[in-house]
This record gives sequence, structure tokens and C-alpha cells, in this order.
Amino acid sequence: MGQQVSTTSFTRVGTDEPHRSRRKAILSKHPEILDLYGPDIRLLPMILAIVFTQLSLAVYSTTLPGWQWFLLSWSIGGTLTHWLSLGNHELSHNLCFKTTLYNEILGMVANCAQGFPSCVTFKKYHLEHHYYQGTDEIDVDIPTYWEGEFFNTTIKKVLWVILQPAFYALRPLFVNPKPMDLKEAMNIATTLSFDAWFAYTFGIKALAFNVAGTLLGMGLHPCAGHFISEHYTFKEGQETYSYYGWLNLVAFNVGYHNEHHDFPRIPGFKLPLVRKIAPEFYDPLHSYDSWSGVIYDYIFRIDIGPCSRVRRPNKSNVSKEE
Repeated sequence: MGQQVSTTSFTRVGTDEPHRSRRKAILSKHPEILDLYGPDIRLLPMILAIVFTQLSLAVYSTTLPGWQWFLLSWSIGGTLTHWLSLGNHELSHNLCFKTTLYNEILGMVANCAQGFPSCVTFKKYHLEHHYYQGTDEIDVDIPTYWEGEFFNTTIKKVLWVILQPAFYALRPLFVNPKPMDLKEAMNIATTLSFDAWFAYTFGIKALAFNVAGTLLGMGLHPCAGHFISEHYTFKEGQETYSYYGWLNLVAFNVGYHNEHHDFPRIPGFKLPLVRKIAPEFYDPLHSYDSWSGVIYDYIFRIDIGPCSRVRRPNKSNVSKEE
């Protein structure tokens, strides 16, 4: 089953996450960064264009034989649906419209091209990832102890990477379950209704293209490297990492992840300006230029595994600040 992973326990710290203190230090030196705060309407035409392109490809894919259908679904379909996932990441921070509901509606539109209802639930858990980064029983971005114990060899880590969509969907149900609310029900109803219409109109193969693209694009796919690169501790003493490669062009700059956690109110379009304004804070940090390289290192380095994350004790007095 391959080499055994040597990292068998999480790194536990008693300190607060690093982003609040760094944000304060940066703003004291560069207050002009506040001018970058706020929604960016450019997100609207971008998401609509991606949705149109993905749905058009799905219809076209019905004319292709199996292997070409799969290749197109993994390559372009996986990239486009993952791009939409990261669009929903932007929308979870209300970075397109000032009105929360409008952001949520656009997220539901994006889900129609992905085949899965996810935007409302993602927002509920993702904001806690910012408020309580690494906190036990709250931050569901952290792998479970079971994942660390089971996916402990090279071959099993390959399987873990492929199954990332399943873990992101199911982990919250076991770690931090929350009751469904009305908006989640609306998200489910709108996505499944669109799925049914799309399959009825263009065929089940077209719908399967959207679903397969979403699952493949979140698994063993270059764009999915950000799941690992963002917070897995490849360098001791650092728990958030940025990626400055070209795939940021199809990821709403989510690779600028230290910048994003420091300033979650700044839209992805403007995150490169944060680094440009305050390079003395970001250039010394360890960063990446290849998400594929991150996936490769995660799989084949025996010192890296699901437990290569920082955990904090669950303290009820952690203040919510974003």
C-alpha cells in the first residue's frame, strides 16, 4: 500500500490564528488597503459566463464517445465547475453584491451548472473556518482523526485526494452538524429542479457531465491542489500558504490565501494588490507556484498526511471578527 506516513498526530497550539494580528499590523502601516474592501460586480458576468460555457459544453458532450466525454469532463468541465465553486467562495463573503440575498441567489445559479446544491451550506461552514481557524469541532476544513489514521500510506493518500468531494460534503455532518434552514431547502429545490429539467431536455448524459466535472474537478485535478496548499503544514511554524501561479486566473485568485485570510472583505480580483502594497509581510512567507506539485508532494512525502494541520482547542470566547 506504499510508504507509511510518519506524521500521525495533528500539531496542537494554544495561540490564536495568525491573521487577526497580521491584519492589524498591515493596516497600521498600510491603511490604504481599506480602499480595496467591498463587493466587486465583475463577479456577476464572470460567473454567468462560466455557467453558460459549462452548460453548453454539457450539451455538446452528449455527441462524444465515452473516453472523449470523460476527458472533456475532467479537463475543461472539472476546471469550469471548480471555478464556479470558487465563485461561490467569493459569494459566501458577499463579494459581488452588498445585499446578502443577491449573492446567495447567484450562488444557486452557479450550482445549476455543477449539478449539486452546495452554496448555502458551504457559506455556513466556511465563515466559521475564518472565525475559528483550526478550532476543534468547529472548523470542518480540518480532516477528522479517522482520516489521519486510515489514509496513512501513499496509495491511501491517492484515494483520499480523489475522495475529497465526499469528505467536504460529509465531514460537517459528523464533526459539526447543523439543522437545515429555509435557504438550504431552497438551494436543494432549485438545483434539483434545474437538474431534472436539464436531463429531460438534453439527456441524462448532459447532466452527468456537470456532476462528473464537479466531482473530478475537486479530486485528482490541478485546480484542487488549493485544498491542500492552503493550510497543510509543509513548513513548520506556518499554517496558511499562498499560491502565486497561473491557475489563479481560473480560481478568482484563491491562491492568494494568506492575503484572503488576512482580508476576507477584499474580493479575489484585488488580492494581488494586497501583496503589492505590503510585500514585506508576504514575501518572507513560504508559498507555492504549482498546485500539481503540491498534490504530488502531499502524496509522496512520507512526512505529510491528513494530520499535517494545526488544531486549536475549542474556546467559546473566541470573538467573531472578519
